[in-house]
Amino acid sequence: MAAGATSCEVNVRGLAATELQLPAGDRVVVAHQGAQVLSWQALGRERLYLSAQSAMDGRTAIRGGIPVCFPQFNRRGDLPKHGFARNLVWTADTPQLEQGQAHLSLHLRDRADTRQWWAQAFEAQLNLVLAPGRLVIELAVRNTDTRPLTFTGALHSYFAVQDVTQVRLAGLGGCAEWDAVADRHATGLPELRFAGEFDRVYAAAPRGCALHDGPHTLAIEQDPDWAHTVVWNPGAQKCATLSDMPADGWRHMLCVEAAQVHEPVTLAPGDVWRGAQRLSVLS
Repeated sequence: MAAGATSCEVNVRGLAATELQLPAGDRVVVAHQGAQVLSWQALGRERLYLSAQSAMDGRTAIRGGIPVCFPQFNRRGDLPKHGFARNLVWTADTPQLEQGQAHLSLHLRDRADTRQWWAQAFEAQLNLVLAPGRLVIELAVRNTDTRPLTFTGALHSYFAVQDVTQVRLAGLGGCAEWDAVADRHATGLPELRFAGEFDRVYAAAPRGCALHDGPHTLAIEQDPDWAHTVVWNPGAQKCATLSDMPADGWRHMLCVEAAQVHEPVTLAPGDVWRGAQRLSVLS
């Protein structure tokens, strides 16, 4: 019988994590802090950027991979930046391993250290599916309270690129665009290029995006439950102010995020919301 998917518990620079691997070599590593994907290798190449200068101390937000921003996007509210979920340890379930794919779920429920920021009962679950050349990341939120639950957030994916000034991002042409750097509203161009600080929120592209990085192309799709796509790169000047990134880190990453920015999601008691980002290696 051919070998199937495998899993093991690993330590990544001091952080507990779960590793899933497929027979063909595809591999994903997920830290229990923040249910944060730290590495995704597909077709022999690392597809995510993780800063070598990230603190990795079990408390500080991890710079890179795929942070889960919940229950707040950025500073749009009274909670810590991008919420508290990325700073807390989640509970990892036993992975489900099959012949050609692997599944992993991690959970975060309200508890004493969430109630100090947010007096809300909830359950968040991050579901991952690793398949050859493909990774699906789904955030599910259940309102376990007796009152409505309102949140914003994102899957803040950092993609590894050879040189961001040479990459092209297609798929957001014609989508409503807000440039957070210039505070200007416009319409997205068919193809985006990057030379300096770039921080824009788009109405989500109905057919997803394609990230072209030299001979490599990655398809980035998101469920319609995420209303927005955020594209971010700090550029050289802002990167120099970030203590958890090397000076040239900006050149080797581009964030393309499935997000809920402008309009919060509201859940009635007992309701569940789900939103996924689907990544496929085309070359």
